[in-house]
Amino acid sequence: MSRTLILAVIIAVIGVGGYYYLNQPEPTPAERLQTAAEEAGDALADAASDAQDAVSDAVKTATEQASEAAASVADQAAEAASSVADQASEAAQQAGDQVAALTDQGQELLNSWIQEGKLNPANFDYDGIMASLEESTLAADLKKQAIQIVNDIKASPETIAQKIQELTNLLTQQ
Repeated sequence: MSRTLILAVIIAVIGVGGYYYLNQPEPTPAERLQTAAEEAGDALADAASDAQDAVSDAVKTATEQASEAAASVADQAAEAASSVADQASEAAQQAGDQVAALTDQGQELLNSWIQEGKLNPANFDYDGIMASLEESTLAADLKKQAIQIVNDIKASPETIAQKIQELTNLLTQQ
């Protein structure tokens, strides 16, 4: 019965975490990744904490029933809690790495435009920038926003300084 209780608590915590994650408002792509990483880490940490709490209760009850059963449940609970904590840490690290990779890709793309003279207040190479954006491996949402800013520059060249700053902020996630 203690094992069933532990599994039910873990499944409930994961379900609540999944529900919370799926009902978030639409953030920017970088915020989305960072928030997902933080939430995954928090949800898994909460799951580990709840699992440990449930294990403590189960161990207490099992000890009253039989000391041998309590030892077995404690060992299994410790392994489960350790596994959940390891998974939470790994998920948070992977999400953080993904956010850093997206920022690095955007920064590299922006740097290449500046070095090649495609993007500055005196020169704007619309075709060159659009081609490199289309070929880039940026996330679809990020690429779409960057294309919109580049189109805005083409439509209103007098706003180039402001739009370059917007593009810089977008691609470097500042």
